[in-house]
Amino acid sequence: MERRPSGELESTILAALWAAGAPLTAGQVQGAIGLELARTTVTTILSRLHEKGTVARTRSGRGFAYTPTEDAAGLTARRMHSELRKDEDRGTVLARFVSQLSDEDEWLLRELLDGEAG
Repeated sequence: MERRPSGELESTILAALWAAGAPLTAGQVQGAIGLELARTTVTTILSRLHEKGTVARTRSGRGFAYTPTEDAAGLTARRMHSELRKDEDRGTVLARFVSQLSDEDEWLLRELLDGEAG
């Protein structure tokens, strides 16, 4: 059995939750993702996502129903902030990030910083 890349299952589960637009139990997520995973594996991943604050959960029968705490763009932004906080030399990190932007992304970033884009 081939091992999946780190975070792939979390991303797959989050995509299922976003697509559902409503809270899902672990069993419902298992059915929605279409992979042959044990429900216990799905539950473990959902629990990890809950510990990270990526999903919220509410009691549903004997288990929980899960819902994402933010949309995909919000989650990406949170991950970017998390990576930035890991390095003491934020200026260098930001400079390298900006230097690797495409012309289009650089233009968009300038608009955002100037308050012109929404």
